[in-house]
Amino acid sequence: MQDLLRTETVGGAVLLIAALVALVWANSPWRDAYTGLRDTTFGPGGLHLDLSIGAWAADGLLAIFFLVAGIELKREFVAGDLADRRKAALPIAAAACGVILPAALFVITAMFTSGASGSELSGILHGWAIPTATDIAFALAVLAVIGTHLPSALRAFLLTLAVVDDLIAITIIAVFYTQELHLLWLALAVVPLVVWHVLLRRRFTNPVVLAVIALVTWGLVHASGIHATVAGVLLGLLVPVARWAEDDPEYRSIAERMQHRLQPFSAGVAVPVFAFFAAGVTVVGGGFGEALRDPAAIGVVVGLVAGKAVGIFGGTWAFTRFTRAELDPSLSWTDVFGLSVLGGVGFTVALLVAELSYGAGSAQTDHVKFAVLVGSVLAAVLATVVLRRRNRHYARIQAEEQADYDGDGVPDAYQQDERRDM
Repeated sequence: MQDLLRTETVGGAVLLIAALVALVWANSPWRDAYTGLRDTTFGPGGLHLDLSIGAWAADGLLAIFFLVAGIELKREFVAGDLADRRKAALPIAAAACGVILPAALFVITAMFTSGASGSELSGILHGWAIPTATDIAFALAVLAVIGTHLPSALRAFLLTLAVVDDLIAITIIAVFYTQELHLLWLALAVVPLVVWHVLLRRRFTNPVVLAVIALVTWGLVHASGIHATVAGVLLGLLVPVARWAEDDPEYRSIAERMQHRLQPFSAGVAVPVFAFFAAGVTVVGGGFGEALRDPAAIGVVVGLVAGKAVGIFGGTWAFTRFTRAELDPSLSWTDVFGLSVLGGVGFTVALLVAELSYGAGSAQTDHVKFAVLVGSVLAAVLATVVLRRRNRHYARIQAEEQADYDGDGVPDAYQQDERRDM
């Protein structure tokens, strides 16, 4: 089971199933039971941790997902594609443009469709960051299903882009969605972070001790006012990574082992449980029509479907046009366009930012969450249409190469036919 959950297709499937179950339950005659379960509170009130189950999933369980993302970020920066500045420049530029344009299109669309002004317009525009994040698990799962013959460079490009995208999204959450900052608690959080780093550098990996340190860090960051998932990223980035250890196929570094152990829980429990409590949007009884008329929801769909595609593709093209960066020789611009459309699959982080923008349980939050689901499905379907055609193209090329046994560039089957004709 753990090995299955480490694969991208299974993790993406579990995530999708959890979201679908929540969506069906929230629109069934028993939707009050779903709402009651999500809003049930528990936890120590003296520590200000008497949170709802939905909040525990968003603040607590999702921190594990960001811990895994932080470790992956660190490994990419030290020994992965991000370590080579020339290789990393193109997807980094694409990721940045894929954040800026969706946010701009959200603002423009919301302004033109709302007709609001002043504080009302300011409230609507508070969700500008919702369409900026690509869901790394979902997008890679879609690519793994449809891309059986696509070049490996395409997956590497998407992975690098999504990792940088996550880093930008985490920064946005920390900077723009922190309502109140308590510097004392934030300063105290530095202590367990330092202990965590020192112990791991000395190769101390007792899971119980490390879990306690991580929980203390999470609690202090939560108390500081910064979203608690940032604690997961900080812990992940402080896991020591050595390039020689990452490059040695016979040696498993601490970072690799931690990511290997945490990935099944993240993909099989943390992210699906969060998606279950975040994706349960009620659209029956007039909710569907209201969502379609909500300027913020319209802006989210436009940002995810059009903003991501144009931003990622345009950023990639502009960077190759005006700098010395070059596209991988195995990729075509059609491949990049399909990948750019796939970048519009915004799920986990987008749902989280939706709650941070408009408040958990509000009508507008439900509208934009529904828009996230619609936009992500549209992006996935459009990307599938483009990339499936490219997949058939590469499958045909690979079949011809396998048929060319003598390596002269002409399939032997064609040569045999020519000899028979002669």
